[in-house]
Amino acid sequence: MSPSVLDQIIVGVRADMAERQATTGLAELRERALARPAALDVLSRLRAPGLSVISEVKRSSPSKGALATIEDPAALAARYEQGGASVVSVLTEQRRFNGSLADLDAVRERVGIPVLRKDFVVDPYQVWEARAHGADLVLLIVAALDDELLRSLHDLVVELGMAPLVEVHTPEEAQRATALGAELVGVNNRNLKTLEVDLAQFGRLVGLLGQDTVKVAESGVLTPADAALVASQGADAVLVGEALVRHGDPTAAIRAMVAAAAATSQED
Repeated sequence: MSPSVLDQIIVGVRADMAERQATTGLAELRERALARPAALDVLSRLRAPGLSVISEVKRSSPSKGALATIEDPAALAARYEQGGASVVSVLTEQRRFNGSLADLDAVRERVGIPVLRKDFVVDPYQVWEARAHGADLVLLIVAALDDELLRSLHDLVVELGMAPLVEVHTPEEAQRATALGAELVGVNNRNLKTLEVDLAQFGRLVGLLGQDTVKVAESGVLTPADAALVASQGADAVLVGEALVRHGDPTAAIRAMVAAAAATSQED
């Protein structure tokens, strides 16, 4: 059986991490991480009334290739914040997404809202790295981790004061996230092994998550109508990248998604 797209990405992630480890040891990274100001509170923001938007700085993707030329990620993040985004997500994977930790640094310096390090985290080194670069949240993809590693990474993220965004795509993964006690769970409508997107996946899985879990719909949310749909199904937040980086006015696009979700809620 040939390796999945996810497997291929992780091979590259490990190779790139090894290069960084050769120049920055864990001891130095820990020192930098512990010297940072405390991470911002994320969960209370995402539990606030209305639909929250996690807006993504995303140049490329494995499924679509190049999405946008983002010469100034900090300026884009500032426009997201102006539009009312609750969190800015920054891709730091370099081979398939053309991201970097430098993007994370630039965004963290510019915005006052929480910042998510979005990457394929498979090693504690990356968690310490996220905190050292100012991240407030770290993505943990259940499909990429066995239960033991998932729990150890989850616990380390929490220990460092950040919030783990635990990502699931199948009923089995949703059950694993629930067993973990994850407070913040993202349902990815994209299958990371095939890259196919099905917006209906959120509606299928949301009922498997705990009532008090903060629920995020990821991938396939392209329009205000999409945002309103997943909000009506129980999403507390949407993670949106492609639709914003390709939009001429991302500030207005975020406002439109929040407004559409609010209008649907009033109708109910």
